[in-house]
Amino acid sequence: MKLYWCPKTRAIRALWMLEETGVAFERVLVDIRDPVAKAGAAFRSVSPMGKVPALEDESTRLWDSGAICLYLADRYPAAGLAPAIGAADRGAYLQWVLYTNAVIEPAMAEKFSAATVSVGAHGWGSYEQMLEVLRTGLTRGPWILGERFSAADVLLATSCQFLMQFKLVVDDPVLSGYVERCAERPAYQRAAAAETF
Repeated sequence: MKLYWCPKTRAIRALWMLEETGVAFERVLVDIRDPVAKAGAAFRSVSPMGKVPALEDESTRLWDSGAICLYLADRYPAAGLAPAIGAADRGAYLQWVLYTNAVIEPAMAEKFSAATVSVGAHGWGSYEQMLEVLRTGLTRGPWILGERFSAADVLLATSCQFLMQFKLVVDDPVLSGYVERCAERPAYQRAAAAETF
């Protein structure tokens, strides 16, 4: 299995997720800031959009962080990173896994661009609504599913880190406490240690 990766990007999500599974993988550095590296044929065959993370596992090729996390959680059930199909919390898990790419990132783009808020027209609602729903979701326990850590936490915690890094959220004890709990995980620490160029 190969992870096409670049530091200081969304690829931290897939790197952390792979560390959580404990499976062997090869990390392939692609400097997506370099047009020549980004245009490499092997990389583009896995990531047609030229984005990281991208994952190649036998005949499977994925280039979206949410899809990669879903795939890895289901491919390696022994890691316990997803409720089983049919489990009572599977629906909540799927909703939160998709929340990062479907709600948080569009809401962040809205905030950055100072776009006109259209709660009725935008599938993500609004930036403020996105934060309110996320904070409420985190009241269940230390993790988004309560006592159980899952792939959803990998995606959500990295999104919270980006919100704080870009100063879109300041002095938020709910989100910062969540990020701190996630940062204590050994798998996260191994992934973070690789975040150097």
